[in-house]
Amino acid sequence: MPVISRLSWSQRLLGTLLLTVALSGCVTPVAGPGDGLQRPRVALVLGGGAARGFAHIGVIRVLEQEKIPIDLIVGTSVGSLIGALYAHEANSFELEWTAFGLTRDDLLDYALIGATMGPIKGERLEQFVAKRIPVTNIEALKIPFAAVATDLNRGKRVILDHGPLPRAIRASCAIPGVFQPVELGGKILVDGGTVDNLPVSVAREKGADIVIAVDISQNVTNFNITNLVDVTLQAVHIMFSENVSRRRNEADVLIAPAVGEVAMMDFTQKKRLMQAGMDAARASMPALRQALDNWNGQRRGVAVSSAVTER
Repeated sequence: MPVISRLSWSQRLLGTLLLTVALSGCVTPVAGPGDGLQRPRVALVLGGGAARGFAHIGVIRVLEQEKIPIDLIVGTSVGSLIGALYAHEANSFELEWTAFGLTRDDLLDYALIGATMGPIKGERLEQFVAKRIPVTNIEALKIPFAAVATDLNRGKRVILDHGPLPRAIRASCAIPGVFQPVELGGKILVDGGTVDNLPVSVAREKGADIVIAVDISQNVTNFNITNLVDVTLQAVHIMFSENVSRRRNEADVLIAPAVGEVAMMDFTQKKRLMQAGMDAARASMPALRQALDNWNGQRRGVAVSSAVTER
């Protein structure tokens, strides 16, 4: 007689439960209303800052090492790009390998004619995303994800959590005056940082209990302005920084890597920026652990989902 047949039903049930518990540790559950999750739903909010976005990779690496669950990612501008890359594989090493392949040439496709709306088309960025993330729509990503853009005509924030992923990222990264606006969903969209460069409130609206926000918008301290694009970038960056200052306190844990000495389009400092992100994340771990430990089991929001949501 096989050994398993001699086991009582209670022993078999216990074995099944133990196996289920063991396997559950291998997968980060996706949180949602009524899902029975016995821990807080954790959102990672990644702010804009162009090339400084490599610091986001360092933050994600430490969160992964510390086994901090990420149930939702919300990103603005470069935060949407890094966030989407991570939401696809949920692996910081794959993220690093892919993102470190991004160069200025992947972004700067200058329009030789018809550049009245911006000197850079942004088509190369859209192609980069399509090539590196082989899924068509946002909802196909492993981790729930939302990109934030701005409706240029109405001056309203637009949440992109469904539909074509590459175009959504292009829209979220379309710095006004530098990149050409993007048409999507019947709207003309530009960089989400124009109205919300650290979209903590979006994470709250989508049901997050604990929000980790990463701010890379510190003012540049040694910016070398040499042309019109530099002037526009610096002016836009100042504007983005101002709207971040009103949102920093909304997060449960704020991580602010020391990136103030790196210009927005300086792609030569990738490793330095990633290290800055790792250092800042490690310094924030006690506060994050405390926030997780202090969670009282009360859900702070109701998860919502829509293809294009305005605020």
